[in-house]
Amino acid sequence: METRQLGVTGPVVSRVGLGCMGMSDFYGPADETESIATIHAALEAGVTLLDTGDFYGMGHNEMLIARALSGGLRARTVLSVKFGALRAPNGAFAGLDVRPQAVKNFLAYSLRRLGTDYIDIYRPARVDRAVPIEDTVGAIADLIRSGHVRYLGLSEAGAETLRRANAVHPVCDLQIEYSLMSRGPEQGLFAAARELGIAITAYGVLSRGLLTGTLPPTLGGIRAHLPRFQGENYRHNAVLVEALSRIAASKGVTGAQLALAWVLARGDDIVPLIGTTRRTRLAEGLAALDIRLSPAELAEVEAAVPASAVAGTRYGAEQMPHLDSERAPAR
Repeated sequence: METRQLGVTGPVVSRVGLGCMGMSDFYGPADETESIATIHAALEAGVTLLDTGDFYGMGHNEMLIARALSGGLRARTVLSVKFGALRAPNGAFAGLDVRPQAVKNFLAYSLRRLGTDYIDIYRPARVDRAVPIEDTVGAIADLIRSGHVRYLGLSEAGAETLRRANAVHPVCDLQIEYSLMSRGPEQGLFAAARELGIAITAYGVLSRGLLTGTLPPTLGGIRAHLPRFQGENYRHNAVLVEALSRIAASKGVTGAQLALAWVLARGDDIVPLIGTTRRTRLAEGLAALDIRLSPAELAEVEAAVPASAVAGTRYGAEQMPHLDSERAPAR
């Protein structure tokens, strides 16, 4: 397994990470035994970066990871944890809290659920415009000084926020959705991160399964509420996916592998997260590490799935305004 350093100040991690969210939430039921086996398979393959959130399954995901890492496996992992999203008893989202006192409260519970005395990378799940990013980052910096956190990360932050946060404490990585169908970060955000020496951990690299071309006709979970999976948008996007699948077949790989190989080719400072609950899908994703795409092949893939041709936003209309990464930069 190749490794990469997350930014100029962060930890060395595997070339890809494992996204654990689906093991607890958002995509329907998942088998816990298979989920733990998938984490073990990832570690055996050399994957060291595990990504989770304290609100995934309202703490279930952290407790699942704790069980998977029992017996000394914690020392082989870099745990990336998001916090701040509030959930109601019925699972509904109930807002965001990234105030300094909340940061330390969330961390205390995560440490207990994960069964560890430190978290490697700690990050607010979203930027709250009502709380200065300097205040949130300052609280995490306090936790770094106390030894409870090792590194600071951000999620879905825009370029201006990156600069403000990094001025308080070095940011090792920015977690952002990035795929053939979500190329917004190329419009200035990646340049800002590279200017500051901040790496990218990319989630949604298969556009929540859309780029696999293998989704069932009836979709449940989070996908039932995302514009790209709705009606005419879905039918339009399926045509793009079919074009990608044809190219993949001509190269003897799957559409998912080709889409992941494209992300890997976009820069050594981009570490994709393979989000899966099954060992078979993990193995499929890891095989993409062996795919090398020439400039001509990259152009062919991008022509099959032009960013401007994708129908529908990546989140619903009620959520898009809350994404700091999607806001126009200040003039």
